[in-house]
Formats: sequence, structure tokens, C-alpha cells
Amino acid sequence: MSATVVRAILEHIPADRVLTDPDSVEAFRRDQAAWAPSGRPAAVVRARSTHDVAETVRACIRHRTPVVARGAGTGLSGGANSGDGHVVVALAAMDRIVEVSPLERLAVVQPGVVNDHLRAAVAEHGLWYPPDPASSPWSTIGGNVATNAGGVCCVKYGVTGDYVLALEMVNGRGEIVRLGRRTAKGVAGYDLTGLVVGSEGTLGIITEVTVRLRPLPPAAVTVAGHFGSIVDAGAAVQAVAAAGLTPSALELIDRHCLRAVDAWKNMGLSVDADVVLLGRIDEPGETGAAQAERMVDCFREAGASWAERSTDEHEADALFAARRLAYPALERLGPVLTEDVCVPKERIAEMLGRIEKTAARHDILIANIAHAGDGNLHPLLITQPGDDAARTRAQEAFAEIIADAIDLGGTVTGEHGVGVLKRPGLAAEITPEVMAMQRAVKQALDPYGVLNPGKVLS
Repeated sequence: MSATVVRAILEHIPADRVLTDPDSVEAFRRDQAAWAPSGRPAAVVRARSTHDVAETVRACIRHRTPVVARGAGTGLSGGANSGDGHVVVALAAMDRIVEVSPLERLAVVQPGVVNDHLRAAVAEHGLWYPPDPASSPWSTIGGNVATNAGGVCCVKYGVTGDYVLALEMVNGRGEIVRLGRRTAKGVAGYDLTGLVVGSEGTLGIITEVTVRLRPLPPAAVTVAGHFGSIVDAGAAVQAVAAAGLTPSALELIDRHCLRAVDAWKNMGLSVDADVVLLGRIDEPGETGAAQAERMVDCFREAGASWAERSTDEHEADALFAARRLAYPALERLGPVLTEDVCVPKERIAEMLGRIEKTAARHDILIANIAHAGDGNLHPLLITQPGDDAARTRAQEAFAEIIADAIDLGGTVTGEHGVGVLKRPGLAAEITPEVMAMQRAVKQALDPYGVLNPGKVLS
């Protein structure tokens, strides 16, 4: 069957865009979720156009072969993982910024455009694309849309889905369809664009995205706080919310993360604190200054050993850079199982406390980073290579953290997606009736069951 579908693809797509050599396709078998199962693809189609994607999907439909979309491969839930004999559509070469409209404040891009490249391009027009996952220097807009990615700024400015106006995609019938609109308002029919955002390639393969833009924000004021415990830092996050503050960022980094980044990059970041909270206020003038001072007060009232407005923007930028580098730095210590739970802000301190107890109970090193301002926590479970017993304990701790998040009124994933790793968690979070509705949507848009099977739904 693999050879047959490859021949069918080659009837429509130039051979230099189709990889079949086992060594060549190996690099495309999985994303960054090293603990998620994967298999070797039968072929990788390095798409250059919507036509390439559509013809690949049509061939896979005819031969009932699963097809998996892949951007930069930076995902952390296994959503882009291939199975044995699947066809991977690699979209990285579809990297053109089609249009930037300052008048309409929108941009039209292909799915392979890197997030930071879009941000730099629109900044030349005095505009800003706010969604900024930690992987923004490498991750692509198509992947960001597929997982409804968030990031540092989402506490104030929202997630990817808040900025997607329209999509072009190839659906599970092999049809090229356009969803959404360019206008600022529009409520005609069902919101199919919103349905596709976050669907992880299970409802269609995105080939073009129209995104909303904002004016560039004012320069931000950074506030930093040092805390002796992760629970105190969680209490400070609650205090900031209770004070009515909406920072443009509120990030948590623990000592394990700072040490790992320091050991890797020699940035001189290690501090005499178990946890660092980093806040940013981007309101202009006296309003912003007053809000920054109020945030300092919130940190101190929650038990910070030190809290101040930053007077050294270089140092502040370095701390935020450390936040983005935390995951790859920790990967150097051993295999990392990444959590992505989100809880209500009023339950952050309790959730962080439960994570600490879970680490102790299972004898697992858990480093913590978080988009703390919106309750999106990223506990990182680290084991030593080849330690199978530790791996088993980490997987048990992973399941326990998911259960605790649901118990506290939270969700199993805030921005990384369900992929493979979170399928049991999704089944525990939503009711059977809602799961049946989701399966019905999947069946309607992917009637032949070829689009990224085995992901999201159990």
C-alpha cells in the first residue's frame, strides 16, 4: 500500500518534493514530544503550494492512507507525529507573507511562515502580531493555528485564535475551501474558522491564514520578584489578579530552570531564590508606572524576599530570554515530559502546591515554568536517560497532575494541544455526550478518516 500511494502522489507532484528514503523521512517522524509514540512515514511531501497539499490528500483518500501535517515540528504533545506508513505533508517551504494591510490591520500568510518573522515584517508598518509562544523564533503560524498556541503576552492580548480572521485549507474530502472573512465583523453561518483553530490537523490541512494585527504597544516596564517557595509565587499571581491588574506578561521560572539555562548559556542568571516572577506592564505614562508599583506591592505582600521595578532593561530582557530557553535547556539534563495544564487563577497556588507534593511522592524532579498570569502551568518532569523506573514514575506523576488540574476546575491543555499525550486527559475532562459531538464533527469533515488519525479524540 505504501508504494501504491507514493506512486499516486508522484503522478501530481514533482519527485524532488517527495522523500521516501528511510534516512530522509526519519527526521519527520515526530515533533518535540519525545515520549509520544511515532512511526516511520512512507513518504514526506515537502509542499510548495496548496495544489501540492490537495493532491497529496486526494491520493491518500483514494488509498486510505493517513496523512499528517507538519510545520516546524516544535509541538510538545505528539500532534505532528507520524505512524508507520503514513504520509507527512511538510509545510515549512510554504513560507511567504502574501500581504500586509496597514489599513485593515491584517496579514495574509502561508502556514510555514515563522512566528517571529511575521512579527518583524508587520513591525515595519507599526503593527504587531501578539501571539508569542516560547517557540516563536522557530514555530510556524500554521502550527500555532493548529494548536491555538498562546504565549507570554496572552494574559492580556489573547491566544492565536483571537487573531485568526480567515483560513484556506484542504479538508478531508480533498477539497480546497476558504473559511472566515477579512472584515472586522461577520456572523454569517457557523464559525468554522474557530472550529478548525486548535484542531491539530484532524479536520483539515491549513494552507493560508489571515490574521488580525494590532498597533505596536508602548515600551513595557518590567517587575521582578524573588520567592522562597513556589506556593508563595502562586499567591502573588492571585494577588495581582485580585488587584485588578492586567499585565502584558506574568511569567514564573523556578531555580531548576534558571540553573539549566545558566549552565547552557552562561547568562549569569542564577539568583538567590527558589522562584522568580516576571511581570510586564505596557500601559503608557503615569498609569503604567502606578500599575508597576502596585504589582511590586502585590509581590511583597505575598511574601517576596525581593521585588522591584527593573531599572536595567538588558537584565529584564535576559530574564525573559531565559524563560523562552528553559525547555531546551532542561532537555539537556535528560528526557523531559512536558505538562500544559491550566487552572483558574484563584487555584494557582493550590495547584503548584499539589505539583510539589506529586514530585516528592513519585521521587521525580519537576521544574516549573508558567504563563502564571492566566493559570497556564508547565511542570517539566525530568528523568535520566535509560532510567526506566524513573520514566514510569514520571508517567504516573504526569497523569496525577492532569487529574489534579481537572479536579481544580482546570483543563488538561492550555496551548500545546491534545496530540497523543493528552488523549486520556481529554476523555476525563469532557463528558461522553460532548465527546460524541466532537467525533461527529470529525466524521463530517474527515469522512474517510485519513486526517491525522489517532490524535486528539480517543
